[in-house]
Amino acid sequence: MAYDEELAQRIHDLLDGEPGVTSKKMFGGLGFMVDGHMAVAAGSQGSLMVRADPADGAEWADGTSVTPMEMRGRPMSGWLLVASDALADDDQLQLWVDRGVAFVRTLPPK
Repeated sequence: MAYDEELAQRIHDLLDGEPGVTSKKMFGGLGFMVDGHMAVAAGSQGSLMVRADPADGAEWADGTSVTPMEMRGRPMSGWLLVASDALADDDQLQLWVDRGVAFVRTLPPK
């Protein structure tokens, strides 16, 4: 299934002007890269993949709207899946985009 284009545009608008940001289609979504590292990605049905420090991710996951990301049934350490209901307004989306960007800014540029 293709990524949610409305969510992708909202993310693009939030990251507009942020240094080092590019976007790339991958894994059926649209990833937003910061200095070569994917920070967030627009997925299908309005979900958002967020890169996070694994310790923070464990704290932020609520088991309902925010869950550890899985790919092919395997957990992906350092990735969260945020459901569309937790992204209803721009402040909520900004929180998650900021978290992903802040984490990848701690990594060395690729």
